[in-house]
Amino acid sequence: MELMNPYELKEKWRDLSTILEKQFGEKPDLQTVIFLIGVQELGKGYVNFTKDEKQDLMHIATCKLLSFWGYYELEGLDNEGWPHWKKCTDIPRLTLQHQDQLLRHSVLAYFKENGFAI
Repeated sequence: MELMNPYELKEKWRDLSTILEKQFGEKPDLQTVIFLIGVQELGKGYVNFTKDEKQDLMHIATCKLLSFWGYYELEGLDNEGWPHWKKCTDIPRLTLQHQDQLLRHSVLAYFKENGFAI
């Protein structure tokens, strides 16, 4: 996957935020979007998740997002339908700003892969 320039990333992120704000009533931050991706990847819709399940959903989403870069690969689903990922390669040490940018690029790729025109 190719990285966007910072201006394009900012513009596309703003566009996605606007779409999600219309859908959910408030502008989500990156962590909220990652959580929503986790819920989507689990495929059970939104239910009342425990604190541990919410953390697991964030992990599922992060693995899915990092799979675009080859860092994780889906192993399969467990008996309860929860996805499990295996690490394929080490993630390089990144500054917080670069981590944020990598995740935002990945979120945009995720929405594009799932049919959103952003």
